[in-house]
Amino acid sequence: MARVVKNRILVNTRLAANYGGWMYCDRCKENIGYLCYSTYDNLELNYTCKCGSKGLALIEFEDGKRGKKCSDDLITIKNRFCCPHDNEPLITILDQKLKSYELKITCKACESIYKKREK
Repeated sequence: MARVVKNRILVNTRLAANYGGWMYCDRCKENIGYLCYSTYDNLELNYTCKCGSKGLALIEFEDGKRGKKCSDDLITIKNRFCCPHDNEPLITILDQKLKSYELKITCKACESIYKKREK
């Protein structure tokens, strides 16, 4: 069942589909990651691509939960950032394509809000 997007802001960023799939930098057209369709509730990704472009992806759903703060770190399984509670993949960030990024993503299953920052 398709989800209804409440807010979707993409700045210098393109998604392969409405709220998931491959993510691309609009300036250099490089693939910067993959956003899993069904496992997240909210996403905020601010990044600087290796080409110098600054990008943003903000996605929230009508049925999305507010989420709760947590101090747990995302775990990495086969280059995917996953929820440490159920090992479900949330997002893949291709570090080699980005100079830096800040990520805030809410797991749909456990409602935890995970943050990650790389400079």
